Amino acid sequence: MDACDLKLYYIIIEKPGLPLVSVNAGHICYMQESRYMSKLSRSESLEVLPVICMGSSLDKHLKVNHLNPVTAKEAELLQAIEEDSERLKWYLERDALDTALDLTKDTPVTVELDGKWLRGIVRYIGRMTEPKHTDPIVGTFFGIELQGEDKGKGPTDGTYLSKTLFSCKKDCGIFAPFSRVKPMVSKPKLVSKCLTFPAAQLATQPSPQQAHHQPLSTGDRVTFFMGEDTLHGMVMDLEEKEGRTLVIISTDRDEKITLPLDSVIKRELLEHEPEPMEGDKEEVHPLGLGVDSLVEVTLAIGPCYGTIRWIGTLPGQKGTYAGLELEDGYTGVSNGTFKDHRFFRCLPRQGLFVKLLSCRPDSRFQGASANVLQEREEVRSPGVLPSSPIASEQVERMLIGRMKGIQGHINSCYMDSALFSLFSCSSVLDSLLFKSTKPRDAPIQSTLLHDIVNPLRSKGFVEGRHIMKLRQQLQELGYCHTFTTEEKDPEEFLTLIMNHIFCLDPLLKLSAGGKVQDSYCYQIFLDNNHSLVLPTVQHLLEHSFHSAGLKLAEVPSCLILQMPRFGKKFKMFQKIIPSLELDITDLLSEGPQQCVLCGQLAYEECVDCFRDPVFSRTGFKVFCKACSSQVHSHPERLSHSPSTLQLPEGYPAPTTLRAPPPAPPRERLELFAVLCIETSHYVSFIKHGPNSTDWIFFDSMADRHGERDGFNIPQVQACPEVGMYLVMSPAELANQVPRDMKGVAKRLFCDAYMYLYQSTSMSLYR
Repeated sequence: MDACDLKLYYIIIEKPGLPLVSVNAGHICYMQESRYMSKLSRSESLEVLPVICMGSSLDKHLKVNHLNPVTAKEAELLQAIEEDSERLKWYLERDALDTALDLTKDTPVTVELDGKWLRGIVRYIGRMTEPKHTDPIVGTFFGIELQGEDKGKGPTDGTYLSKTLFSCKKDCGIFAPFSRVKPMVSKPKLVSKCLTFPAAQLATQPSPQQAHHQPLSTGDRVTFFMGEDTLHGMVMDLEEKEGRTLVIISTDRDEKITLPLDSVIKRELLEHEPEPMEGDKEEVHPLGLGVDSLVEVTLAIGPCYGTIRWIGTLPGQKGTYAGLELEDGYTGVSNGTFKDHRFFRCLPRQGLFVKLLSCRPDSRFQGASANVLQEREEVRSPGVLPSSPIASEQVERMLIGRMKGIQGHINSCYMDSALFSLFSCSSVLDSLLFKSTKPRDAPIQSTLLHDIVNPLRSKGFVEGRHIMKLRQQLQELGYCHTFTTEEKDPEEFLTLIMNHIFCLDPLLKLSAGGKVQDSYCYQIFLDNNHSLVLPTVQHLLEHSFHSAGLKLAEVPSCLILQMPRFGKKFKMFQKIIPSLELDITDLLSEGPQQCVLCGQLAYEECVDCFRDPVFSRTGFKVFCKACSSQVHSHPERLSHSPSTLQLPEGYPAPTTLRAPPPAPPRERLELFAVLCIETSHYVSFIKHGPNSTDWIFFDSMADRHGERDGFNIPQVQACPEVGMYLVMSPAELANQVPRDMKGVAKRLFCDAYMYLYQSTSMSLYR
């Protein structure tokens, strides 16, 4: 059976099967589309599906809530992983799977072999064997040709079972599943939502087969699904063609499309908003409590804490009620539904309806009622621009102290530290806060601007509930189903916000082999032959670019660098010296550069001289014509191969008839923040002014008040001691025992995870 012969739905089992069905979580199954639609047409809500597991030809009846649909490409990538448990792990992590879907031939990658990561280039993507007669697909593997010093470390020449899948020299090839392959340069990552079964989102609504029997006419509003998107439009016309009814739709994007009638649902069938209740006039809370206010109520078990998500009247009840979403640790009675009417959304058993007048401001925060009243008076116009970043001279007055910065809330330290680093004292990414975005993502932008950035800059403090609100919004839109409960990586969150939510142009444009690749963050990789012991960030970036054959295609407005690590727990270096300025002049693929010897305009570069100790232990080596001739006349450098630098149009060619052109200016980025991690807890350092002592340290969970019913206490503290260590020589710094370093300086030098740099000139244009 060929996967193209029949349209199939592919499924991964997320939970073990029924007691009498022997099947592992992580196994790939499938079923025919026609069979699924037939089952759906007979039942408004499917509980069990008959699926065929890979390697079998017999049906197994599995619970729908134990299954997750995957695309055919995802199924093929996952099938390359042998163990079911490993397959499920990589499916749930998603990042590597999403990245693998975008990998193409000739992409530079690293591939894992026997615990070591080797450099190579993708030469083949596809199956290694033909499917068994019972299976529609087999696993998709990546054929990789090893490069540079890793040549000869592979097990193949591109041949498998006497069949040549790609060609390379002996022992220079590897076949690997996506779980062992990483791109050298991270591409912009579109964070994908988990698929749902077709029409599964309508399980409690009329199915498409039922819906098309409803009268549909010109002018009706309709909903339809394309890929993972839910779209809307208006019926322009209906026509019969080859025995099928087709609907011509003008979409809300001003596009004209034609769809089969059974693919369209009349909009009103999906809209079940509760009708307004007649009766008592809605009350107003005397303290001004409203939607999104943080409150407490007294129940039989004692005080409970939550956030008001809805205010109004309920069916059959007198008076004004508040719908509360309770904090973790407290148990409610619903998911925001009352007598089959949905009034707001929250997790199951986290919702509670109480009389509005039973609510009072959360006593854990001093002056809570005053804060609520102030917030209600604030104008939340879409046109409001972000407040100015906190100036260096305002830091001590506005930020230093306890209950300052951003309050942590349930594994949120990665987000707290990232947001504080980006927005407290820098405006380099403020365009995120007011650029146009999709209507469905506008609430996320509003929360980020009105509830987080502006309060941080105007008051120096953001309550934890606002961070949880942002996480809930991201989760409700389907970007990740664990955003409110689990810790993520800062780069995962930042890429989601910059790329998928606000569609910001990629911050980085990297030139590799003549091709320009886009990225939002850059992960520093080093080859095994580096000689660095106590590196600066400048050294790390230069070595990484040299090893990967990369250059910057243009000056970035913001450069986000991830430090080299073996996972989050294992550091490659005991200490890393912060580079307060990052000189990227020699990292640009185009632009005038200075000769490393005489300082005049350079015309040639020699990658072979990169590690030559005669010049320096690191740094790209570019020369003018005269110096290059002298350097490469030495017997030890006769084998070097200098290459010509690309100069901007208008720069004069070298000649002996005119004076050499003036030395070109240097391009530099300045450091403004560092994220650090220790035992899975993220904190951040901010360089807020020009002086060596202008450093502050932020921890969103520096202390806690109470146990389960308590709350986190964030803290911002000045750390001028950092400047004392930055002026030390490398030898002095190497002799510093981390536990004896003053204040919090040890965490900056020893636990750095991510460095943030900005270009003060380019940020004006991005």
